[in-house]
Amino acid sequence: MSGSYELTKQNKLRQLREKARYDKETVHSILDAGLVAHVGFVQDGGPVVVPMLYGRDEDTLYLHGARKARVIRMLDETARACINVTLLDGLVFARSAFASSMNYRSVSVFGKARLVDRLDDKKRALHVISEHAMPGRRAELRLSLENELKMTGVIAVEIESASAKISSGMPDDEPCDLDTPVWAGVLPIETRRTTLQPDDRVAGGVEPSAALRALENTCL
Repeated sequence: MSGSYELTKQNKLRQLREKARYDKETVHSILDAGLVAHVGFVQDGGPVVVPMLYGRDEDTLYLHGARKARVIRMLDETARACINVTLLDGLVFARSAFASSMNYRSVSVFGKARLVDRLDDKKRALHVISEHAMPGRRAELRLSLENELKMTGVIAVEIESASAKISSGMPDDEPCDLDTPVWAGVLPIETRRTTLQPDDRVAGGVEPSAALRALENTCL
């Protein structure tokens, strides 16, 4: 993978510019590590933000929702979307409240939104979304029913511009605060998959597949 997203008025970071990244490798890696996208759109002249499942295929993000959901209808009508995915990596305890912060990896995406309505395209998009959240699981399940596909809405957002913002490391205290007698440092935060918990209605003798076992006790 190579290249960067073009710098535009929308995606250019103005605060803490040294933390900005515009290369596709960094942007895509953060998108691929997240599970929930916060999607912004305009309704009746005002902003609305909704959390959505998603998956990425090259420079396209697929968003999943109910076909009749407001977010699906509005994105189809306005044809524009702003998407943010943020991964929180730690709390930064500085020697002053002003310098205290968080370590994080964040991506903001801007692009054209369109409804995915053609059946084959929708099936492929749903496969991308499923593999993003639950890799290997889709192949173990029955095929989707026609009515289920009709009830499901998928929006494709072509990434026109994007930026990543990464904050890491120890507190950036003012020199005059370094002798303050309070502890300073970082409390790391991890988002982890833990141990599978079986539904009590699972048939006897049925065990989790290798694909599910591979997800246990892993970090995002």
